[in-house]
Amino acid sequence: MQTFEWIDATSVEQAAALLREGNNIAKAGGMDILDLMKEGILKPSRVVNLKTIEGLDNLKYSDSHGLTMGPLVTLDHIAASPEIRKHYPALADAARHAATPQVRNAATIGGNLLQRPRCWYFRNAHFHQNGESSFARDGENQYHAIFDNQRTAMVQASTPATPLTAYGASVELTGPKGKRCLVGLKDFFLPPDRSRESDTVIRRGEVLTSVMIPPIAKGTRAAYHKQTERDSYDWPICDVAVVLQMDGRGVRAASIVMGWVAPTPLRALESERILAGKRITEDVAREAARAAVAGATPLSKNSYKVQVLETVVRRTILAAVK
Repeated sequence: MQTFEWIDATSVEQAAALLREGNNIAKAGGMDILDLMKEGILKPSRVVNLKTIEGLDNLKYSDSHGLTMGPLVTLDHIAASPEIRKHYPALADAARHAATPQVRNAATIGGNLLQRPRCWYFRNAHFHQNGESSFARDGENQYHAIFDNQRTAMVQASTPATPLTAYGASVELTGPKGKRCLVGLKDFFLPPDRSRESDTVIRRGEVLTSVMIPPIAKGTRAAYHKQTERDSYDWPICDVAVVLQMDGRGVRAASIVMGWVAPTPLRALESERILAGKRITEDVAREAARAAVAGATPLSKNSYKVQVLETVVRRTILAAVK
């Protein structure tokens, strides 16, 4: 790992200006940066510390504007927030089941959304020259994508991204001149690619300054489930977030998002159409779950994920209306 300079930024504008220079990178919670540097994926000349910028750890909620989180809000803060637990329970559950207590106390929502893939071919310097796809196609691909895996089989690594996408969240990006733009989270992520600096649409010189979720409509019900191999801390096999807008006992509209099964969080659009206008029963949930996995194209060692995902989708739909 090469040496680097550390800079404590005092404003978003200063941080954005520094991030436009050379190969400088930003640090939020710092959960993954050193690993990426040791693995030769990041080779920065400067690390710009965002934790010294006042106000980026604020969390605000109002019934009229919804939820706004600064990028330095920790996963532990999200999991414990009374407002989030009441209005956005799927997000609170995702944060509570992420990593370990020690990591949740330090990991930030901004850093979590911007983290790089956990693919062992992506992370191992021995495979950097030829990329990931060729090795994952015929190699150890049991944790790789079962959808949209023709070009890359890596999966997006953020668990909070799954419920945030289901809730229709967006992110605010700020550049060195203070220009701001809002990007819906469904359009924010890009398929993982080692040739890019980021697996998102964020550009050099931009800082993620807010994560926003719109107000929740009356009658909204939601649930989240993360399926792992072990009960203790583990990376997911898959995770699912379901957000239902209810009209009495029937579903007016549905949002179903599946994580860790595709290069980006994946909407189960056909499943959503099946639920719309219906009362949730075991049979309806089962039909929607079958539709969610209908287009899967598993690799040589991960076909088991299809059945696991189908079961998790069904259970999460039913949990949302309990």
